[in-house]
Amino acid sequence: QVQLVESGGGLVQVGGSLRLSCAVSGNIYSLNAMGWYRQAPGKQRELVARVTSRGIIDYADSVKGRFTISEEYARSPVYLQMNSLKPEDTAVYYCNVVGYLVDGPVPQPFDSWGQGTQVTVSS
Repeated sequence: QVQLVESGGGLVQVGGSLRLSCAVSGNIYSLNAMGWYRQAPGKQRELVARVTSRGIIDYADSVKGRFTISEEYARSPVYLQMNSLKPEDTAVYYCNVVGYLVDGPVPQPFDSWGQGTQVTVSS
């Protein structure tokens, strides 16, 4: 089992900053990707930022230049620094980790999500 515990969400004014944290624990064999997604009311969940085992970092176009994901790959916690926040950044933010678990003789794939943390940006 893999456990993800998120923290750092809250209410902030336009232009403010927040830092989200995702603590990862479990009997992990290897990690393929670690990232943050968000879901606003009435919208689909979307990628915010992700770092892969190959060192590839992806950002949604809407957050480039404002958000930064921690680049120390495979280390816990995974951080998302959010600056210059806008009302359209309001959403529930989810941490996601993909990899393999130590589970018997053969590592087993997993794709785990955190419980989500609310970010609200007021204008």
